[in-house]
Amino acid sequence: MIELSLAEIADVVGGRLHGTDGSPVVTGRVEFDTRELGPGGLFIALPGERVDGHDFAAQAVAAGAVAVLAGREVDAPAVVVPPLPAGQAHERSVALAGDTDGSGAAVLAALAKLARHVVDRLTADGLTVVGITGSSGKTSTKDVIAQLLEPLGPTVAPPGSFNSELGHPWTALRAGRDTKYLVLELSARGPGHIAELAAIAPPKIGVVLNVGSAHVGEFGSREGIAQTKGELVEALPETGVAVLNLDDPLVAAMAGRTSARVVGVGETASAQVRAAEITLDEQARASFRLITPAGDAQVALPLHGEHHVGNALSAAAVALELGATPAQIAERLSALQRRSARRMEVTTRADGVTVLNDAFNANPESMRAGLKALASMSANGRRSWAVLGVMGELGPDAVNEHDALGRLVVRLNIDKLVVVGPEAAALHQGAFQEGSWGEESVLVPDVGAAVALLREQLRPGDVVLVKASKVAGLWRVAEALLADPRPSDPPETAPPASPSPSSERSNGGHA
Repeated sequence: MIELSLAEIADVVGGRLHGTDGSPVVTGRVEFDTRELGPGGLFIALPGERVDGHDFAAQAVAAGAVAVLAGREVDAPAVVVPPLPAGQAHERSVALAGDTDGSGAAVLAALAKLARHVVDRLTADGLTVVGITGSSGKTSTKDVIAQLLEPLGPTVAPPGSFNSELGHPWTALRAGRDTKYLVLELSARGPGHIAELAAIAPPKIGVVLNVGSAHVGEFGSREGIAQTKGELVEALPETGVAVLNLDDPLVAAMAGRTSARVVGVGETASAQVRAAEITLDEQARASFRLITPAGDAQVALPLHGEHHVGNALSAAAVALELGATPAQIAERLSALQRRSARRMEVTTRADGVTVLNDAFNANPESMRAGLKALASMSANGRRSWAVLGVMGELGPDAVNEHDALGRLVVRLNIDKLVVVGPEAAALHQGAFQEGSWGEESVLVPDVGAAVALLREQLRPGDVVLVKASKVAGLWRVAEALLADPRPSDPPETAPPASPSPSSERSNGGHA
């Protein structure tokens, strides 16, 4: 963050000084976890499900914090912010477990104001903000964009899917005087949420990946989701750029909702940045010809799954806008590293069993992408297993969507389907109705039963996809399989996500 005195911070957030004359200057990082604080930092006091950050104010100052941003007086120097009106407090409190008195909501609102102030000052000095939204693929695309932009200048992006009311301003406040690019995910639980996030860090470039069925239970329909996702392009200035996936009709239609210049991406011939001649290798890694107005280049993605082609095209369009050449983009795309855990995390054990841990989250579209990758990786005769759990927040379509995926498993000739948990029973029923027989599809009650079955029946060379919404906790299946026998290559891990009293560094169930 840029250096600011406590008096300046109080003025920005509309707070009052407590236990300080306001002259100390914040020179370090803004953190809500005392374990992450360093000298000169600012501690954000947020209530959590088990502990309240306000109770750790003195500990934060002892750890090096200059002061605390708080919703009530604490036993340390602080900027104390006023409570929000009841309606606003309730809306923001949804993002915080344990916010019974509204203090956390007030602190979140103050954090947003502070982030906007910092971003405005940095934008005036040349910072470019890139925003990304979509029903699926936001985190993977954010990781790709960051890797394409880092050679062009200092880049800040969130760890994992830290894209909520807390993660968004927290990430924006990681930007400093030397930061050239700030890459942010924008997620939502309902209408207006993306517009609110865009107001915290106004984007110059906005990327919309897709409109799927994730959280349709909250939005009512895919059209309702599209309306909310389009809030990103509506927030762009006339001098901005909207990168839209033309292969998705609901995204393509957003071109009429922005005053910014539109760059279309996709496989369609009308896309300005497109992919042609796509092929997949035995590990479901895509190669393609990248076609751009500035020239063509050959790309060989190291990421698993054909769905990453669309993510790569959106990232390429952003990098082109910011000065990279097609050759530079192709070289960087071909050398990508997976940065966020449990997203097509592919590991092969010493006995040849390959585990695809894609269990961070799931919706119908990402499930289909994972199953297609599994089918591709087992096309050479390897036996394939789909270990699937419930997809959350699908509303009245939940049974039909799970049923359809069970049928797709059969159509893709996946050898074994293990459905975990009674909430996902329609997956098993769909496979049965589509023609699975014998023990091709099995419904087990929980993670432990799934692990026991797999340990008994897996054979060397098998390929296993593990995927579900994160509420199902199916990553424990993948972790158990990789723990015994020991894998030949340890799985990559994302940057460590520090525990906090208030929030896991994830999307928290946002779309």
